[in-house]
Amino acid sequence: MPNSLSRRFPALASRDFSIFWTGHVLSLIGTSMQNTALPLLAYRLSGRPLDLGLIGFASALPTFFLAIPGGVVVEHLDKRRAVIGAQVVMMLNALVLAILTLRGVIETWHIVLFSLVLGIAIAFEIPARQSMLIELVGRDALPNAIALQSTGFNLSRILGPALVAPVLLTFPENGEGGIFLINTISFLSIIIGLFFVRTRYRSAIEPTPVALLPELKEGARYLRRSAAVGLLILTAGTFGLLAFPIIQQLPVVSQDLLRQAGDTKATVDARNSLLYGAQGAGALIASFSLAMNSAARVSEGRLRAGQGAFIFAMVLLPFARLPALSALLVAAMGWGAVTMMATMNTLIQLAVPDGLRGRIFGIYLWALQGTAPFGSLLVGWMTQRWNLPVTTVICGALCALVAAVIQRSRARSLSLGA
Repeated sequence: MPNSLSRRFPALASRDFSIFWTGHVLSLIGTSMQNTALPLLAYRLSGRPLDLGLIGFASALPTFFLAIPGGVVVEHLDKRRAVIGAQVVMMLNALVLAILTLRGVIETWHIVLFSLVLGIAIAFEIPARQSMLIELVGRDALPNAIALQSTGFNLSRILGPALVAPVLLTFPENGEGGIFLINTISFLSIIIGLFFVRTRYRSAIEPTPVALLPELKEGARYLRRSAAVGLLILTAGTFGLLAFPIIQQLPVVSQDLLRQAGDTKATVDARNSLLYGAQGAGALIASFSLAMNSAARVSEGRLRAGQGAFIFAMVLLPFARLPALSALLVAAMGWGAVTMMATMNTLIQLAVPDGLRGRIFGIYLWALQGTAPFGSLLVGWMTQRWNLPVTTVICGALCALVAAVIQRSRARSLSLGA
């Protein structure tokens, strides 16, 4: 059985990856609980969709400025230590948020401020963690490690929202503060685990100072030579700007579009958790399927399927008036997002040389999440100015058009060997 498991999931044959993955999953459950409760708390404080966009803007804005230089910096650091440092910052951020909420003094500007701090830590943590994966498992098991990491992330997106509802029902006055405290404690699992992890496949780090501009130019030259990778990054930027910020408007769906006579706070909380849980379920199905079939060739068809599923479900979501149908569409969005992002992640990491992986992934992260703050504000403004149905139709049409053009250009570049 162990041999069968290692053949199916080769990354788990690595003791170091197994320790990291277990701690990361436990931590992600707490993070998912906070991510579910925080928008609902913010929307209850102000009642404005624009504020949901503002919070998304604050959390993603640091990526716009820091992801690319962060990718350069982490190439000169011990990736494991860099991840530990970023996780500590995120733990302290959650702790302060919990204290403010439990004391009953939390305000919208607090949420925006701590979302900004969290975004700064994430801008360094993600390139470091993604670059660390190959150091834990080696090149051959990397696709499986990426898929398993995605599986853990999306498993947390089911368990997290499922745990939020009973906490809020048990502590109706300040249950969000308890959730933020649980998240604080959950960070200890990954931080402690990383102290026992060894990066067996790590390449030697050159003891040279960071030369930001020359190293960025080298990364830009690589992208000019490898048009296929550059087009993947352009795809990430398009969906980061116009598609993924729609997820931040789920409280509008649960509280407004699915409103029924006699709704109570507990009813809205449960409906909101249902939608976030459905998103996690769809994402988990996608990531587990990718992990089970990680030996198969990563295909362009898989990328197109993910894009199509997300766009189709996103456009239809605001027109669904039944919670079950809304949950099904949100699940399709979760499936599409994970299928798309995991495929792009694997294609980029396998194509890019070791010496460029940190900075190219930093550019990819910038495209995916650095554009998100402006997308969050845009989607929030459009939803408040018009409504969510109009917003999803416009954004979905634009994403479909851009994706079609990029896919054609990418097919041409691959045929030319670029």
